[in-house]
Amino acid sequence: MPLTPWKSMWETKFPSLREEMDRVFEEFFGEAGFPTLREADWLPAVDLVETEGNIVVIMDIPAIDPREMKITILEDKLTVEGERKREERFREEDYYRSERVHGSFLRSIQLPAGVIGERASATYDGGVLTITVPKSQRPEAREIKVSVQEAGSPGTPARASQRRKKT
Repeated sequence: MPLTPWKSMWETKFPSLREEMDRVFEEFFGEAGFPTLREADWLPAVDLVETEGNIVVIMDIPAIDPREMKITILEDKLTVEGERKREERFREEDYYRSERVHGSFLRSIQLPAGVIGERASATYDGGVLTITVPKSQRPEAREIKVSVQEAGSPGTPARASQRRKKT
């Protein structure tokens, strides 16, 4: 029996519409972290969580060798790439049904401004990749009183129009 790869309804019924919507979003939002299948065979699901001192990215990527993943942070953009390989113990023609996704993935995520990428850490446990990126410690906002004086009152410069001499 021939192998029929599983595809979602979105991929089978509306491929050109999806490609057009991807293009429109990329043009409008730029590289804002929206996933696109142009760079990869599949896209892992991602949660982005903000705690008091960190940004935490959680990705479901089971059956991946964590030593073969590449994780980079450039300014405020996190990129994770890797590959899920098909099990070699079965031949492709032996599959009766195949729904698990295999192949390369590349996921770029725009992080909130003010992260310290150099201090990021990652753990991989049970097929879940967790990346913790510390936030920079910004001083808390504080109120500053500014006194406003009326023009022409003592101690303030006169307006430029008043300084001009009439000719």
